[in-house]
Amino acid sequence: MEEYHNWQCYGNSHRFSFCQYPFIISIAAKKVIIQRDSEQQMISIARQSLVDKVSRRQKPDMNMLFLNVKVRRTHLVSDSLDELARKKADLKKKLKVTFVGEAGLDMGGLTKEWFLLLIRQIFHPDYGMFTYHKDSQCHWFSFKCDNYSEFRLVGALMGLAVYNSITLDIRFPPCCYKKLLSPPIVPCDHNSLVGICGVTLDDLFQIMPELAHGLSELLSYEGNVEEDFYSTFQVFQEEFGVIKSYNLKPNGDKIPVTNRNRKEYVQLYVDFLLNKSIYKQFAAFYYGFHSVCASYALLLLRPEEVEILVCGSPELDMSALQRSTQYEGYQKTDPTIRYFWDVVLGFSLDLQKKLLHFATGSDRVPVGGMADLNFKISKSETSTNWLPVAHTCFNQLCLPPYKNKKELKQKLIIGISNAEGFGLE
Repeated sequence: MEEYHNWQCYGNSHRFSFCQYPFIISIAAKKVIIQRDSEQQMISIARQSLVDKVSRRQKPDMNMLFLNVKVRRTHLVSDSLDELARKKADLKKKLKVTFVGEAGLDMGGLTKEWFLLLIRQIFHPDYGMFTYHKDSQCHWFSFKCDNYSEFRLVGALMGLAVYNSITLDIRFPPCCYKKLLSPPIVPCDHNSLVGICGVTLDDLFQIMPELAHGLSELLSYEGNVEEDFYSTFQVFQEEFGVIKSYNLKPNGDKIPVTNRNRKEYVQLYVDFLLNKSIYKQFAAFYYGFHSVCASYALLLLRPEEVEILVCGSPELDMSALQRSTQYEGYQKTDPTIRYFWDVVLGFSLDLQKKLLHFATGSDRVPVGGMADLNFKISKSETSTNWLPVAHTCFNQLCLPPYKNKKELKQKLIIGISNAEGFGLE
């Protein structure tokens, strides 16, 4: 952190800093820098709120130190977006979530669940903001949706996740993170273009492989392109049942695609799809993300590292989790613990993800791997008729001393498959 702060202070001077060469800094170290930088910003904003309150001779309230989000499960998206829109000035405070009608206190677990449920709903095809491409199994921005304020709030949501060290199950293509760092620091001139980056056919392959394959065939076609394809520098898109045409260059509808200009056509088409056609949607998303995550630490990151910080890793290594698990009231050689790991290691990937979500509030693995979860199994001094209980705030699983493997497996599957909602004992 001293190295990072020196780099911030001295900038482009001749003083040496490792931060001038971010390729030698590990992603785990960069995550620490971003977390500490976020914490410092949170403390600074909270302190300022406190000073403002005292200077006006008003009684300080603990709630003013947090970004308090209060939502109903039945209106999750609308309530969340309304709360974030109303509390723009508080976005850089520590996040605290309350579900209306539930007694759970947010020590981290409620926040994780809020992100998980919200992302699932926002990215659902029926919501219309993002299009899911089955071939590439990723989401992309819908040019049909012109509700830019919601794109900004989704960007802020993703920024909040990074800012509060929460991993999200978002399936954006690598190109999205390249655009998110274009540029990494928001320009002072509001007329400057943002979210525009150099894109290639390879980027399109990662989103729309079938279309990209067709364009690749065009580039390698050995016959007469003009006569056989009969295309111009004009493309068509269907919008709410209406076919609209767009020129890729001035008078594009009158310029035929030939063997000589087909490379230009493909490049302009890819640029249209990934930059121009969704410019307003992505710009709103970009500003939303950076409204929370604005930090010089982003200068240290490559696009693929931003993706890891946002999404974590979907690769579950339960053997690594077993090696790093801590125990309270149990020994790792106790029969119940042996039954537990025999069952978990034999689970399908879907059930393993459910277990991780049940115990930690997220089914993703953080940057530092399973060891970073600090997962703990505690002995629950209750009847073996009870289901397991999780404290997601502390990544802790409370396990009754089940008498055999069959009973443990049955109770565990019931518990992890019905794990939505919070209560207090």
